[in-house]
Amino acid sequence: MKGATMKPGIRLKPALLFALLAVSLSFQARAAGNVEAGKDVFATECAECHSVREGKNKKGPSMFAVVGRKAASIADATYSDPLKASGITWTPDRLDAYITAPKKLVPGGKMKYDGLASATERADLLAYLATLH
Repeated sequence: MKGATMKPGIRLKPALLFALLAVSLSFQARAAGNVEAGKDVFATECAECHSVREGKNKKGPSMFAVVGRKAASIADATYSDPLKASGITWTPDRLDAYITAPKKLVPGGKMKYDGLASATERADLLAYLATLH
């Protein structure tokens, strides 16, 4: 198969079609997260150290508008040197990796959380965090 035709004159190679499908499925899986369940996950797993209110930091920075934000970028929050040097932008994939195993993504970071193993709870939490803007 040389490629699929989408419009006359436009052909996509099978590898590109596969990549587009994979991205679409990843987005759909993340979009399938339950916002209300994510709010509960935040309350039990994150709220002791993080706020969802803009400008309200606790032990950790506010999670308001975290999706798409550069790591360690809130001026009045305190961060570890490894997080400051990480260059991370909090995309859904990076947030998922961090929430899964913070010490693996940012070795030497100061977040005192071992991670959230449940993919469903992480998807729910990410769906909730995506609403905070």
